[in-house]
Amino acid sequence: MNGWIAAATAVLAAGLGTALWGVATGPLSRRVVAQNLSTAVVCPALLLLAQGYGRTSYVDLALLLALLGPVGTLVFARLLAAELTGDPPRARGLTWTCAGLGAAVVLVLCAVAGPGRAMVKLLVVGVLLVGGNLLASRALSGGFPGVDRG
Repeated sequence: MNGWIAAATAVLAAGLGTALWGVATGPLSRRVVAQNLSTAVVCPALLLLAQGYGRTSYVDLALLLALLGPVGTLVFARLLAAELTGDPPRARGLTWTCAGLGAAVVLVLCAVAGPGRAMVKLLVVGVLLVGGNLLASRALSGGFPGVDRG
């Protein structure tokens, strides 16, 4: 086991434990936030595992997850808009922590990969991951001013 795999294990253990607890307990607002958290944790872990095992196919999985995870959260926000209006989720600290984790992992891996096609792919994954999760979190917490949720 190398350092990349140990880091991925630590990220998965901390993040997925928290997400599993959030999905299993509490109100609907906590469950939807936990679903968004799971995407924000698994994607950087996949990037770390790709580096640890030397398999670029894990980066492709991370790219797919970074694209589809926030879209799934937005679908939940749209379908559950009536239930979430009374008690909108508030997870500002958790959202920024996950965004920072994703950005840190992507930047470290970009430094390791060096300039080239792999670095561009990592940057695309990072932008989709951080931007998508911030957008999905904002949509869950009440949406954007001037936009109707229904």
